[in-house]
Amino acid sequence: MIARIISALILGFSSACAVVQAADPIQLAPQAPDRYTVQRGDTLWGIAGKFMQQPWRWPEIWRLNRSEIRNPHRIYPGQVVILDASGGEPRLRLGEPLRLEPKVYSEPSVEPVPSIPPQAIEPFLTQPLVVEAGGLDSAPKIVATQEGRLYLGEGNVAYVSGIRQQAQQWQVYRPAKPLADPVTGEILGHEAFFLGTARVVRPGDPATVEITSARQEIGAGDRLVPLTRPQLPTYAPHAPDKAVSGRIVAIYAGVNVGETGRSYVVTVNLGRRDGMEIGHVLALHRSAQDVTYKAEEGNEVHRLPRERYGLVFVFRTFERLSYALVMNASRPVQPGDTVTQP
Repeated sequence: MIARIISALILGFSSACAVVQAADPIQLAPQAPDRYTVQRGDTLWGIAGKFMQQPWRWPEIWRLNRSEIRNPHRIYPGQVVILDASGGEPRLRLGEPLRLEPKVYSEPSVEPVPSIPPQAIEPFLTQPLVVEAGGLDSAPKIVATQEGRLYLGEGNVAYVSGIRQQAQQWQVYRPAKPLADPVTGEILGHEAFFLGTARVVRPGDPATVEITSARQEIGAGDRLVPLTRPQLPTYAPHAPDKAVSGRIVAIYAGVNVGETGRSYVVTVNLGRRDGMEIGHVLALHRSAQDVTYKAEEGNEVHRLPRERYGLVFVFRTFERLSYALVMNASRPVQPGDTVTQP
């Protein structure tokens, strides 16, 4: 019944506002199946990759309108995705589910298929934190530790000044590095480094807190922010409405690293002020580089062309920065690489 309702909704939107189409036509995967039964653990990106060479463009062949692309219909395990090419252009639709798991539609706990792997981005939905310069100056801070310990770990006690909210669970941060635009040098924000979590065991000023988890050593001067429960984004992939060009500012790994790859998170110097939104897909390019060829007649300088080598999916936006997950990459991703409309 759910499959029929969803199919009707999708077909009902087929004559609505058209999706912004890319210049090149949709190309099917070489071994695209006629149908695929959705499995637990699938993602919309992964399902689309079974049918298309450019999986991020799957909303185009669902014929969904703009608002549906940003908050797509739900697809559940057990449903069947059918590739229909009878009309000349490929189209995906939902078919009748196979009756192998009759309890799938009666279990209220079944989750819809996410756009991208949730385990890869869930920690980044609430931490790390991008703030303005001095953005944590007014946050509650650790002013002392039990028995004068220099650093704290799980189970240790700290004393915190400035807790005025009723929250019991807190995240601990250390004011951290500035994030600079790799081209202009402009400071776009400051990334606060996530250290762990704490809970209030005795209110007051200072309040007594217990460290409940610690990724790094925690000490006096570190700041506390109320813990919030993340909401996993369900937005489907789509290209920005206008041409954009930005750079990879940094790679998040807790330490400074020079390169990364698939399923890792990067910081991009495009944010809400630039029109970035959750679900935007950006193409990765290695910036043009000058190389020197040593010849007998003398050195020759040649500029290598910019090369596209992968895609990232924007899942969290700030005013001047965004976090994006590397979906695929044929070479290492490096700070300074270019991102554009795919």
